[in-house]
Amino acid sequence: MSVDGSWKVTINSPMGSQDSTLTLVTDGGSLSGSMAGPQGTQEFAGGTVDGNNLTWVVDMTQPMPMKLEVSAEVNGDDISGNVKLGAFGNASFSGSRA
Repeated sequence: MSVDGSWKVTINSPMGSQDSTLTLVTDGGSLSGSMAGPQGTQEFAGGTVDGNNLTWVVDMTQPMPMKLEVSAEVNGDDISGNVKLGAFGNASFSGSRA
């Protein structure tokens, strides 16, 4: 199953729910794409795909510099996972194919 495409996701952050559009592009076991939300668009590369499991890192610059470490699982047209928010703990997220 391909994970490529756009996903509408909601991140349950300490600052409340944050809606964003996640765009994923695979090339074999490699993953790249972008996360677009109220703070702008952040691109990423160097992620991995292992079956339905995905991991990637976003070096966020807005509203403050922070490394987001994301792990996700795709199940059909649904995606869910966890985001490590630098020093701000963890946040769950979920969404569906756009």
